[in-house]
Amino acid sequence: MSSSPYLPEASALSGWRKSSYSGASNGNCVEVSAAYPGAVPVRDSKDPKGPALVFDVAAWSAFVAAVRHGEFD
Repeated sequence: MSSSPYLPEASALSGWRKSSYSGASNGNCVEVSAAYPGAVPVRDSKDPKGPALVFDVAAWSAFVAAVRHGEFD
């Protein structure tokens, strides 16, 4: 896991991709990057130069699985 829970400037990383749950409106979008070894950075697409939260891979995988199973509906 990352020693820091966030990156102050997310634009320092490349390879950002939007969540498939963001929809077609491009409004409230979450993006993730695979460019951070051993962790998953997550940012708000409306603020690409802003901060990104950094999650442990296992924690992020558990969150995504819960979303897919409708646990937050």
